[in-house]
Amino acid sequence: MTKTLAKAPFRADIVGSFLRPQSLKEARKQYQEGQISKEDLRAVEDLEIARLVEKQKELGLQVVTDGEFRRKYWHADFIGALEGIRTVEVEVPGFFQGEMQKLTSYTVASPLKFPEDHPFLADFHYLREIAGDHTAKLTIPGPNMVFHSGVVNSQIYADNPSYPSIDAVAKDISKVYQDAIQAFYDAGCRYLQLDDTSWGAFFSQESREKIEAKGWNVDELMEKFADITIDAIAHKPNDMVITMHVCRGNFKSAWLYEGDYEAVAKHLFSRVNVDAFFLEFDNERSGDFEPLRFIKKQNVVLGLITTKTAELEDPEEIKKRVAEAAEYVDLDHLCLSPQCGFASTEEGNLITEEEQWAKVRHVVEIAHDIWEE
Repeated sequence: MTKTLAKAPFRADIVGSFLRPQSLKEARKQYQEGQISKEDLRAVEDLEIARLVEKQKELGLQVVTDGEFRRKYWHADFIGALEGIRTVEVEVPGFFQGEMQKLTSYTVASPLKFPEDHPFLADFHYLREIAGDHTAKLTIPGPNMVFHSGVVNSQIYADNPSYPSIDAVAKDISKVYQDAIQAFYDAGCRYLQLDDTSWGAFFSQESREKIEAKGWNVDELMEKFADITIDAIAHKPNDMVITMHVCRGNFKSAWLYEGDYEAVAKHLFSRVNVDAFFLEFDNERSGDFEPLRFIKKQNVVLGLITTKTAELEDPEEIKKRVAEAAEYVDLDHLCLSPQCGFASTEEGNLITEEEQWAKVRHVVEIAHDIWEE
């Protein structure tokens, strides 16, 4: 029997998103073309999410997600529904190695607030209802996705700032997330994951230079990133687990950032007091485990199984890498997962559903071997 942690994250865990089934893609297209109603689309979503949840249970996971089946993007749907956010469609030629050409971007256009009727609340209610005795995990973009893309890296915001100072907008972003966390807790959520690729902007020297070229001090900005998240989770209920997933971007098996965690390790791992970090370690772009020396009492979920390609990793090599990570973080505080979701956007990665489930099964089986009693 697999030795499990007393609470999430679990020895075999998942990042959250899954490939959209063909029936869902067709229904969404029909909705966009005005052929079916919003209610019709939601009925298809409900059905496919229920099937997805049963599949996750069948494969031996203790945690289930809705696969982000109701979203276009892993982040923009949540952020776009916040009061004070304005979304814009932008051309991004060359983004993600040329795979992405257009993007739904956003900016902080007016005072921010978490709305009482945020659509993700109803989405989670449904997931919780069908999760049964499994833990329902909700994934949302972290607060720095609002700060980085909506303020720091937004030319629209730079041209017409909606707050008197950076400190003022940072304070409101944290308050939005405090309110969101409480709202999701009241809805029954006990396992919340903050997805945050914004830290990836600090990984490489090239990326840091781009930030500095816009007039920002990189060290001060990393400190602000940490402060925002710390404040966001400051009032987290004691029986709620909040984790953070940090990767280098994911779109149709392409990536956005490169570089290891060393540049952010002290600011992120030493200061940001989430319960666990989900960290991408599936290739050489991710670097080694030495930055984990800054981890304190948190758990670390090692993203050693890639979602970008179909080939199954050698189980013995994965076990060897877990042992290497255990030199910095005690094995009892380590878990295993894919390095990212399988479909950070509705397009999904360049693998099949069968290959996706083989990856999940691989995670469960290897975790069982490592932490077997």
